[in-house]
Amino acid sequence: MDRVFIEGLRVDALIGVYGWEREVRQTLMLDLVMAWDNRVPGMSDDVTQALDYGRVAEAVAGWVGESRFQLLEALAESLAQKLMDEFEVPGLQLTIRKPGAVASAVSVGVSINRGLRLGAENSA
Repeated sequence: MDRVFIEGLRVDALIGVYGWEREVRQTLMLDLVMAWDNRVPGMSDDVTQALDYGRVAEAVAGWVGESRFQLLEALAESLAQKLMDEFEVPGLQLTIRKPGAVASAVSVGVSINRGLRLGAENSA
């Protein structure tokens, strides 16, 4: 299966378990790899047959920005399901990073895979 990806999408959100995290928006970094058959839009050059990554990015920014999860894991699960439902994406890999969450690390986060076959034929 072909893939469409969005890398390094920055979204501010209320996320975390500590009291101050419930009051201060933090920047999250998201990477998405979505399964999509690119043959039809590739042959037709018709944007209406392609996965509109601009619309996906806008939707992700809206959902994440309005979310109020405590855990990145819960945000990831909810977001993956929304993307698969709304955009009819048959599979995806989603990584959410929370820079600055651990002082001695560049970033921490979670990565989930829902139905996207990984392997040499799928490497970015």
